[in-house]
Amino acid sequence: MDRLGLGYASFREQKPGLVYCSVSAYGQSGPRAGEGGFDLTIQAAAGVMSVTGEPDGAPVKCGVPLADFASGLYGAFAIASALARVRAGGAGAHIDVPMYGCTLGIAALQTSEYFGTGRSPAKLGSAHPRNAPYQAFQAADGYFAIAAGNQKLWLDVVRVVALPALAQDARFATTRDRAANQAALKILLEERFATAGVAHWIAAFNAAGVPHARINDYAAALDDPQVAHMEWVRPLTLPGGHQTRTFASPLRFDGLGLPIRRDPPALGEHNAAVRARYQPGGMDAEQDLL
Repeated sequence: MDRLGLGYASFREQKPGLVYCSVSAYGQSGPRAGEGGFDLTIQAAAGVMSVTGEPDGAPVKCGVPLADFASGLYGAFAIASALARVRAGGAGAHIDVPMYGCTLGIAALQTSEYFGTGRSPAKLGSAHPRNAPYQAFQAADGYFAIAAGNQKLWLDVVRVVALPALAQDARFATTRDRAANQAALKILLEERFATAGVAHWIAAFNAAGVPHARINDYAAALDDPQVAHMEWVRPLTLPGGHQTRTFASPLRFDGLGLPIRRDPPALGEHNAAVRARYQPGGMDAEQDLL
């Protein structure tokens, strides 16, 4: 952008309230500032691929492009914060959003483990390094997940599976003990889970108040009645008139979801309105774009 004359330095003097956000692979300065990157390479560099997958499996990336989206969310929050400062009479800012740093930033569970132990976290499949039972389990006809994140929930699990001896087993006495012996615990629980199907165990854990979930594909996840209730899936018209659907903002303000104000534009559709923003009386054009 600097090479094209469109960098922050080209505008900051004439517009001190400018909020300018730069998203890049490694940041605007430093030894790796000139390197490019995509979600895959950032997941690899930032450690995500070292903790994703089964312990004996090859490196795999997270199926969701979390480096891309985490960086976008960090950027959006930073922009909103900087705009609040400008509207309060403060200066603008050049916001530097490095995907590498953002991806490390959302890995607090793993970085805290490293800082606390000096050891790099390892792949655990769906398991948790410091909690159990807290992972996916196999039932007679498929898989489901439970998250017994405290002692009460652990005892609720014991009651659901009707194995009272587990509550007296020293290997599983505390959260720390269960995490250290979760491989053995998984074997014992899956022996019981194999006696019934996923629907049975989902219903049982729901009745007990233990957080649980089916392992949904995206078709099932989007078909959940909660999605319909929240009106998250909305119709959308693409350039050329093609009708499709999209997942809208999941947020609600005062009980109301946020509308989709505009369909995606065709190439160049808004050029005139954007240019008009900087002409006399251009605020009307800006409002039109909103």
